[in-house]
Amino acid sequence: MPTMHNSTAETPHAAATCNETWPSQPLSSEFSLGVLALLAFLMVLLCVVTILGNILVILAFVMDRNLRHRSNYFFLNLAVSDFAVGVFCMPLYIPYALTGRWHLGRSLCKLWLVVDYLVCTASVFNIVLISYDRFLSVTKAVSYRAQQGIMSSPTIQMVAIWVFAFLLYCPAILFWEHLAGHSVVAADQCYAEFFDNWYFLLCASTLEFFVPLLLVSYFNMHIFHNIQRRQRCGSVQDCEPARSSSLSWRFCGLPRPGVSSPSSEAEDSVSSLTRSWRPAVVANAPSRTETSSMALKRNFSTSFCSRTGSKLQRDKKIAKSLAIIVCVFAICWAPYSLLMIVRGACQGTCVHNFLYEATFWLLWINSSLNPFLYPLCHMRFRMAFLKILCPKKFATLRSVNTPSF
Repeated sequence: MPTMHNSTAETPHAAATCNETWPSQPLSSEFSLGVLALLAFLMVLLCVVTILGNILVILAFVMDRNLRHRSNYFFLNLAVSDFAVGVFCMPLYIPYALTGRWHLGRSLCKLWLVVDYLVCTASVFNIVLISYDRFLSVTKAVSYRAQQGIMSSPTIQMVAIWVFAFLLYCPAILFWEHLAGHSVVAADQCYAEFFDNWYFLLCASTLEFFVPLLLVSYFNMHIFHNIQRRQRCGSVQDCEPARSSSLSWRFCGLPRPGVSSPSSEAEDSVSSLTRSWRPAVVANAPSRTETSSMALKRNFSTSFCSRTGSKLQRDKKIAKSLAIIVCVFAICWAPYSLLMIVRGACQGTCVHNFLYEATFWLLWINSSLNPFLYPLCHMRFRMAFLKILCPKKFATLRSVNTPSF
């Protein structure tokens, strides 16, 4: 992903085309010593924040069992890929970005390129998987909850992410020069051999960013549409008491038992409620008195409103947290991806090297921001982080909230 630093260098992770005549200079030739020192400090600071933030997420999973359920394992997978960006990719790139020369040898260059492409692509695919998981939890709640205890499916999905991420770029990084018969990379440079193949880079960047962006946008739109439909249902019915013996099944558009439901959220509500109420709402079942029958209906309506309202609020939080994470992903990745296309189309002559370098670091900033988005969007992560960082405050808070008997 780094930017080229001389007439033959290009961004290693750049899904951008160029040719051997692209003019570009290292940062050391564009800024004064003081500015370079400031840039170096900011780069190191970003690296440290990325490492510490993602270590915190990983530790939270180790120390807090409440986080160990299906959907949160996808966040753990994302944290692992982001941690690799901070612990391996950034430290090796900082001296190369400042001096314009690679001093670590060709073998380490290849390893660095493979890891850089791999973890950055895996980070994107993890965001898609998280969005898909949230999509299922909201729109296919019954089948989703039925699989909560099955870890084989999420494990296969997480492994598949790393396999697909590897296949997208890494074979080309490792074998391109052997297929071409020669290397175009200078001894003191480190970038991908396919930097001058516009078609390969355009296709790869489409799979790496534009297709994932379309997918997560679709998942988010569907989730919001689902929530709005349920809100309209609730506002129309207004959770009123039943007027007939069958209203508890027609409540908010629910079908009678045995009739298929068009919406998964309705199915989820029915399945969760009928476990406790089914014996009492059998059609035409005689009641002892009219008073007890009306009380039963009122209790059912109250319980239904409470449960469906609680689930709707949880789904709203899911939608909000997912929207924040996806928006940050789009903001961090879109400038780099779009600028890559522009730079490739104009052979690198219309984009200044500093602007390209800035968008490249913005892409890495996404790995630094993700750990801070977890506590912002999820109470369980917030409590787990508090338990690690402020154990005394966490113990006090827990003792206050724990009822005494």
